[in-house]
Amino acid sequence: MLRHAKLAAERSGVHVPLVQADALAMPFQAGTFDTVHTAFGAVPFVADSEALMREVFRVLRPGGAWVFAVTHPMRWIFLDDPGEAGLTAVHSYFDRRPYVEQDSTGVPTYVEAHRTFGDRVRELTAAGFILCDVVEPEWPPGHEEVWGQWSPLRGRLFPGTAIFVARRPAAV
Repeated sequence: MLRHAKLAAERSGVHVPLVQADALAMPFQAGTFDTVHTAFGAVPFVADSEALMREVFRVLRPGGAWVFAVTHPMRWIFLDDPGEAGLTAVHSYFDRRPYVEQDSTGVPTYVEAHRTFGDRVRELTAAGFILCDVVEPEWPPGHEEVWGQWSPLRGRLFPGTAIFVARRPAAV
């Protein structure tokens, strides 16, 4: 991501500071940012997402926004299949074991943590956030392309993504 950001800066002429850091120990002072956001770059891949919520709260200014996207929690109950088989619930929604892919030697190459909706709400509120919204994008009308395990068949029935919008309370 940093390499892509550097290339984009070179193309656009817009240069911003880039930092690679541990999301659980960001090298910024408390109250540094007005907004913190991530798509799928952090939250689903951090085993201790409660600690992540606390760290984001720490670096946000009072009134600051925290917006993040995760795989929709209900998505975990279905197989990765864009067809009919992907419409049958086969896993427990409450199974919080991570999804792990391994290489031929057994070394994990992809690990994604699963949390329920309630888990995410409790993580946010325990860190001190106010939950403002949860956006569940609908499948776009006219979009007929199959993308990985997602297809119009599945996408029209349930969301693949949940976007959480939270705020650090304003100072009183």
